[in-house]
Amino acid sequence: MFPSTVRRLSLIPLTLALTLVLAGSASAATVKSIWGPITLPNGQPAGPVYKALGVDDLQVGLTWNSIAPTRPANPRNPADPAYVWPASVDQAIAAGRQYGFTVSVVLQYSPPWANGGNTPVFAPNSRDFANYAFAASKRYRGVRRWMIWGEPSRGVQFQPMFKNSPRTPRRYARLVDAGYGALKQADKQDTVIGGMSFTAGDVTPRDWIRFMRLPNGKPPRLDMYGHNAFSTRIPRLSATPFANDNYDFSDLDTMESQLSRTYRRAYPTKFRRRGPRIWVSEFTIQADHGSGDFNFFVSRAGQGRWISAAFREANRTSYIAGVGWLGLLDEPLAPFNRTTGLLTYGLQKKPAYFAYQRAR
Repeated sequence: MFPSTVRRLSLIPLTLALTLVLAGSASAATVKSIWGPITLPNGQPAGPVYKALGVDDLQVGLTWNSIAPTRPANPRNPADPAYVWPASVDQAIAAGRQYGFTVSVVLQYSPPWANGGNTPVFAPNSRDFANYAFAASKRYRGVRRWMIWGEPSRGVQFQPMFKNSPRTPRRYARLVDAGYGALKQADKQDTVIGGMSFTAGDVTPRDWIRFMRLPNGKPPRLDMYGHNAFSTRIPRLSATPFANDNYDFSDLDTMESQLSRTYRRAYPTKFRRRGPRIWVSEFTIQADHGSGDFNFFVSRAGQGRWISAAFREANRTSYIAGVGWLGLLDEPLAPFNRTTGLLTYGLQKKPAYFAYQRAR
């Protein structure tokens, strides 16, 4: 899921099952990723702000249902007239070249012609999705990281959803594997990020990884495993794991162990020494008050401390590839607006801005 989607997220019940006991090795700096606009509310380009913040990567979304509302005659050709590619991704790539950041894309939402006439969250035909992924890679040659869907472990994001069942993860596995094959054919340098699970979900992250299998019993091919690691507690990898097989940021060490066991066994040549690294596509904390998306929050100063803790913990590991902060801007003032930004909507710098800027 990318930020324009309302999540109506509640993690507070998880804390009832959580025992907070706040009691790696060094690696290259974690990629500093972020979700945000190309143009600021005042009409100025956001690129200079990303440069000042030291952003390494900007994440954006592609909505297949709006790009190809009708079936392309030649679906692997990005120039097919059925495709309506958004200029915003071209603008993001151009800004990245100018201001020094890469662009990562999440492929999500299917058109009715590919999913049996259903709504955009329904799982598409894997072959149709693969053709679209191939065309997207050819169209946006400046993109290297490709995420397959967003939070498919939640029914509001991926259907049909069978709660606590292997059926949905198995359907998603076929989508990831097909996308992997197509993206590698388009450009062997493409990095394919699968999994894309959520802290809790209708299928827990532990079960999502366990059930995410192809018909031959193997997990799908991928380069990295994506996870949206929201939490009600400040990141600390030494903390006691969440109960009920839910993985928040502090449980990424547990997730890494499971991924390593799974993928080293299935693909010993590719993952000889360790499993796929974890790409934290989305992580954030609400400041000042709750919102329609998050019913838990900290102070503005606390928000800055959460950012510092997340990158500090990630940089102590070799297995967290990147952390994506959601996002650059608060929503406009409203009774219950999201305030996860580094800047207010009026572009006032919050403590979170300086914490993110210092993070390395």
